[in-house]
Amino acid sequence: MKRSRFREEQIIGILKEHQAGLSAKELCRKHGISDATFYKWRSKYGGMEVSDARRLKALEAENAKLKKMLAEQMLDVATLKEMLGKKLLKPGSRRNAVDWAMKTKGYNQKRACALAGIDPRVYRRKSTRRSDTELQARMKELACERRRFGYRRLHILLKREGWEVNWKKLYRLYREEGLAVRKRGGHKRAVGTRAPRAIPQGPNQRWSLDFMSDALEDGRRFRVLNVIDDFSRECLAAVVDTSIGGARVARELDRIAALRGYPCMVVSDNGTELTSNAMLKWQKDRQVEWHYIAPGKPMQNGFVESFNGRLRDECLNEHLFASLRHAHDLIAAWREDYNHHRPHTSLDGLTPWEYHQRSTEDQNLNRAY
Repeated sequence: MKRSRFREEQIIGILKEHQAGLSAKELCRKHGISDATFYKWRSKYGGMEVSDARRLKALEAENAKLKKMLAEQMLDVATLKEMLGKKLLKPGSRRNAVDWAMKTKGYNQKRACALAGIDPRVYRRKSTRRSDTELQARMKELACERRRFGYRRLHILLKREGWEVNWKKLYRLYREEGLAVRKRGGHKRAVGTRAPRAIPQGPNQRWSLDFMSDALEDGRRFRVLNVIDDFSRECLAAVVDTSIGGARVARELDRIAALRGYPCMVVSDNGTELTSNAMLKWQKDRQVEWHYIAPGKPMQNGFVESFNGRLRDECLNEHLFASLRHAHDLIAAWREDYNHHRPHTSLDGLTPWEYHQRSTEDQNLNRAY
């Protein structure tokens, strides 16, 4: 606004001259002002003293300041609503918000930083962190190969390849890339307390058995017999067929025992195949203790149930099986990967085969001493 060349004191003095009897035309000619200016002064300052005029000017200045603050506040509220993202929780998102406010809304840097909640020095700071492009690319490759692996198992796989990366940093990159594994279905939660399950102290002490079922593309059902060593979590067999009776189960157990020896105990549910005369005869002839879990209590056979969940999630749900041979080949390949390559979190990140070998070496070392 253009500043007047007359102060409040001078304006009040001119108006008092008019009150003393000097005409408006003479005042305008004497002080070099127009008639409109004179009448404007008289409507605004008529009857005021110098102190009243100063107070009015201060009020007008304060009112203009408040109007400006209100306008800026309303603009800030509108800008916050339009800012990218729901919440600005990280410095990177705040920097992006500052850039957007400066380019789109014409904010200066200081005001945009205050609006985004970031110090201008933090905004201007240039990162010295090295690029993680190669690590991110390799992590995405592994995540594409193993779609059901979370960041913990990906971290183990990357460490095996020689990547020295903290798991917290890997988790940050994992989240930035949007690689979170979507959970399938819900899980029932146990109510109350329960006794911890005893874990075997060596390989071949206890095996667990259970059946699974799935379907081919044409709708035909097939079954999978899983045999697990509870100590090393190693999958000893994953037998695929349309029908697996008690006699077939006995033959498969003999085949495994020919390579590893007979176990001290076998744990299973009360299925008809596992309570058949063929299985009862096998138990008696081989002198192997057999433990049947309580009906309706699958967690009493938790090791093989956990394995079934991994097999279902990472193999059966990931493939469509064209034929029984196709299902057999894919499940056999997955079993080989599970035993020799897939890290097991309950085994300190080792594979079942590595854990079995380490246990065997420790036992031999103890015998030597």
